[in-house]
Amino acid sequence: MQFAPKGAPATVQARQPPFLCGTPDQGPGCGSLDRSRHAPSVTSAGSGASTPQATALQAGLFDFALGELVRQHRVSFQPLWTTESWAKLMIWLALNCGADGSREGLEVFAVAIGPRTTARMRRLFFERELEEVNLKLMADPAEPRVLALPLEPAGGEGGLVPATLAAALEQVGLTAHVLSEPHSWQRHDGLVAMPWAREAAPA
Repeated sequence: MQFAPKGAPATVQARQPPFLCGTPDQGPGCGSLDRSRHAPSVTSAGSGASTPQATALQAGLFDFALGELVRQHRVSFQPLWTTESWAKLMIWLALNCGADGSREGLEVFAVAIGPRTTARMRRLFFERELEEVNLKLMADPAEPRVLALPLEPAGGEGGLVPATLAAALEQVGLTAHVLSEPHSWQRHDGLVAMPWAREAAPA
């Protein structure tokens, strides 16, 4: 396994520890990345104690920073749209947070993050928002379908038009991963579900 310390991610050997693909239970370790404890305590003037407002600001800052980190690096790990790329991101984060790289160290990191934060990170990792066509794509390979829905319901469903949707799939690198023929898509109320191409592969 090779990583560029503290910088842009480098090549990572293909490896998918099961605990990185699920949602581990909350627990201590690795400085505990639970957002209520991760940031240093902010005190109100003269009180010497953390205030509810300060705690809320810390949580908001942690959420914002974590979301931006995932968005900036979710295309850095190949192959895209796979559980392998997700595992590589988690390993990279663990090493840059001080985990020793052993299986035990990576497990401590996964437990420290907790299931809620892990689930949010995974959702951000496998979704794309295309504001120009008011479209959100949700493509977690653990799910049976890739979902397309309007980013803002009030903005209309122009992004769900087959030609526009096909162009969006091409833009984010999903074309080769889903069945591209519109007749194979399932249209529901304000949503289009597209089967993964692997579902059509012969057994």
